[in-house]
Amino acid sequence: MLDLQQLSSFLAVVRAGSFVAAADATGLSKAAVSRHVAELEAHLGVRLLHRTTRRLSLSEDGMRFHDRAVELVAALGELEVEIASSGGEAMGLLRITAPLTFGNLHLAPLWPRFIAANPKVSLDITLNDRNVDLVEEGYDVAIRISNRLDAQLVCRRLATVRMVLCASPRYLQAHGTPTHPGDLARHSVFAYSYWATGDDWTFHGPDGETTVRVNARIHTNSGDTCRVAALDGQGIVLQPNFLVGPDIGAGTLIELMPEYRSIELGVYAVYATRKHLPMKTRRLIDFLVDAFAAPPWR
Repeated sequence: MLDLQQLSSFLAVVRAGSFVAAADATGLSKAAVSRHVAELEAHLGVRLLHRTTRRLSLSEDGMRFHDRAVELVAALGELEVEIASSGGEAMGLLRITAPLTFGNLHLAPLWPRFIAANPKVSLDITLNDRNVDLVEEGYDVAIRISNRLDAQLVCRRLATVRMVLCASPRYLQAHGTPTHPGDLARHSVFAYSYWATGDDWTFHGPDGETTVRVNARIHTNSGDTCRVAALDGQGIVLQPNFLVGPDIGAGTLIELMPEYRSIELGVYAVYATRKHLPMKTRRLIDFLVDAFAAPPWR
């Protein structure tokens, strides 16, 4: 197992550029710093530093080890601060990833409230419809809208959304109103690129399950683009009610074939593990569960 004192001395040498400067920075003797680095190299079985009378440089193994060691020490420092915080106070940086449209519409208004309630927490938020690897890319929490979740991750359900088939009155007046899912094959459709079943859209209605292959004029990874196209009278879209619900309420979009229901999807907060969950993460999850207890799109 790594010795933290040896690790700290090694990082101090790299940071300061010499053993003498590292000794001055750490308050240790030059001999102690040299011994720590030598012991670390012996433990690892590799040379971390190239030493000459004029300069000091990292070996290839040293560069790789240094980058990971910096991450490790930073994580330990954050852990120390969090554990030492009085009364279980949430502290530190939270990295969050969420879908673009949902993040802008329904998460952005929540962040100021969360920060106000947890003043020692800071947020780094990335909006992206791609399913990121939480561990590999260093995120604490992901918000995902799906029915297909990684069984290795921990999920808390926040809400449910329904996919709604809709078009503008102008489009329907010009091209007619479909009355059965099979009619969609003859209509102009704008499709979401990340839809799990591609161009095969499934509905449940009076005659059971029906699947139709649509002929999409445009594929896009943006639900907002689909919505704008529909509002402009360009075609039919299948989008979540959290996005098109207000348009349907205003009459600028019309829900089609309501007796044929598309799928419902869960909105989840996803994180890597329950074990030793940091207080900042626990506070965020509980906050989101409470915030979506009564989803506004209902």
